[in-house]
Amino acid sequence: MNSLFKIIISMIIWGSVGLFVKNIDLPSMETVFLRAIIASAVLILYGAVLKFGKENNKKIELDENQRKDRKKNICFLIASGIAMGLNWIFLFQSYKYTTVSNATLSYYCAPVFVILLSPFVLKEKFTKSKLFAVIGAMAGLFLIMSNQATTANIAFNHTKGVIFGLIAAIFYASVVLLNKYIKGLSGYEMTVIQISTAALLLLPIIFYRNNLHISSMKTAIFILIVGIVHTGIPYVVYFSAIKDVKAQTVAVVSYIDPISAVIFSTIFLKESLTLLQIIGGAFILLSTFLGNKEKKDVEVIPEIDKV
Repeated sequence: MNSLFKIIISMIIWGSVGLFVKNIDLPSMETVFLRAIIASAVLILYGAVLKFGKENNKKIELDENQRKDRKKNICFLIASGIAMGLNWIFLFQSYKYTTVSNATLSYYCAPVFVILLSPFVLKEKFTKSKLFAVIGAMAGLFLIMSNQATTANIAFNHTKGVIFGLIAAIFYASVVLLNKYIKGLSGYEMTVIQISTAALLLLPIIFYRNNLHISSMKTAIFILIVGIVHTGIPYVVYFSAIKDVKAQTVAVVSYIDPISAVIFSTIFLKESLTLLQIIGGAFILLSTFLGNKEKKDVEVIPEIDKV
């Protein structure tokens, strides 16, 4: 299968996650915990089957600098695992309070938050084009927030949903920035460790809350789909293909994710899509594109999105 086609398929799969999360009758935290457990198992199995990192199984003596890097990695991996878990929780909360379209588009402000935080965290220059990207995204959000309609006779709290989406975007941006400090690990290795960390850290909270009650077969099936089809499998496909595709191409193709999410929610959930939402979404996506276009090395971190 063509590598670019694999990435496109992954993006389309991630774009459909909201359809299933909407139908899972569990609190967001419990849903995220189960998703992380299932996805971790799939990814670890994938790594074991392919003997991922086989050449690293040999005993290697680490020098002092390598030991320090490993200790730093552990701290950043734990922090990014926490951020990833919170990112998913708030995104799933966003789905509960607003349409999939609004949740996805507000969540896609994550690159804009990266732009805003990069001058402080990474010491990157804040340029005019980045300023325009931020202004454009804010304008898009304003247009989306101005839409307070109801969809399919279901009352939404769009403002609350969009705010949850933005909080999720902030945590997603945190994952991106924290990953900049992690050295010597592949994208696959980082993702496995981060998702597993999120699951382990949520475990005591899940036991304490005692809300993990799967009441129907539909919920059980949808949880398996979200964990396997929307997380484990697309990551496997994505990581098997990304090394053969230019980073700039991956960055452009990644916009299939939010666009497909909007299309799926309109077709399958019958969610209304107003002109203001379309314009606002276009503003946000264009802003993130402009913000990424300036970078010489575009780093794309899969949805850890969604999904």
